[in-house]
Amino acid sequence: MSCHLYILHSKKLDKFYLGHTCDLIEERLRKHNSNHKGFTGHAPDWILVYKEEFKDKKSAYARERQLKSWKSKKKIIELINQK
Repeated sequence: MSCHLYILHSKKLDKFYLGHTCDLIEERLRKHNSNHKGFTGHAPDWILVYKEEFKDKKSAYARERQLKSWKSKKKIIELINQK
């Protein structure tokens, strides 16, 4: 089973969203862009701007927590631009 850390960006909100999934990223993105009550439900224009693949959910989640601990939009942008 392959899992991913992913970063989405909304131009409308000028915000990034970090998450992880073991589902297909395309399906997860579709869910984020649907009308729902969560954070990503505030805008329907989320696009995938970065992803990393991991062998298991635990590793993907650990990487997500690491990036979220940065609390820095600038560092997230630098990571995205490195690819």
